Amino acid sequence: MALNNTYDARLVQQETAVGAGVQILLLALLGSAIGMGPAGWLTGLAFAVASWALLSLALHRSRLRTFGPANRVTLGRATLVGGVTALVADSFQDSPPVTLFVGLTAVALILDGVDGRVARRTGTSTALGARFDMEVDAFLILVLSVYVSMSLGPWVLLIGVMRYGFVAAARLWPWLNAALPPSTARKTVAAMQGVFLLLAASGLLPLVGTCAVTALALAALVWSFGRDVLWLHRTSRTRHTGVPEVPRLVAS
Repeated sequence: MALNNTYDARLVQQETAVGAGVQILLLALLGSAIGMGPAGWLTGLAFAVASWALLSLALHRSRLRTFGPANRVTLGRATLVGGVTALVADSFQDSPPVTLFVGLTAVALILDGVDGRVARRTGTSTALGARFDMEVDAFLILVLSVYVSMSLGPWVLLIGVMRYGFVAAARLWPWLNAALPPSTARKTVAAMQGVFLLLAASGLLPLVGTCAVTALALAALVWSFGRDVLWLHRTSRTRHTGVPEVPRLVAS
């Protein structure tokens, strides 16, 4: 039985190795297509190694027997995000082709709606899969905010770092780790970030329009995080005082 468990673990770990290999292949294709410089190569390789190591560790801890079709979709999306990351790093020296940049990012955003559906339809939803999906989303938003900030200013970085700031704050105030109720509004705001940042990065809008959609994305994100923090704070106080909370409708 122990031998079977070990064998299954090795099979699952092979998925991450394949993902890292595909990531390197994508970097090679990008490098040959646009003549990517050292910054892009080093950043892309660092992303491949880091994502392989973190995902391998998470799989080891979760003891999943199979990687699952939904995680394969997310892994493919992570590969695209690695390519976008390399292009953004390379853009500090030379602007990447807009069509290539927008294409990779658009496919990564579209696939964001695929992995969840695959998980539900195949009955393979897991806590690891949900976390993997969320981390890929968050990192793509961070990378896009870095790219847009080069033309609009550092205030755009608030979009990318807000989620990581929330995670850091939760280490100081554990009540922020409590489960939140489901909310369509929260999901909509999260989806808006990638779409609006991609629109801002595409160069299709005039400067005023680019600033407007980026500011709207930031304002919506502040509202969403602010609403959740207030809800968590109120429910935390309720748990400590023992006073029943007045029920409220969660925006959907």
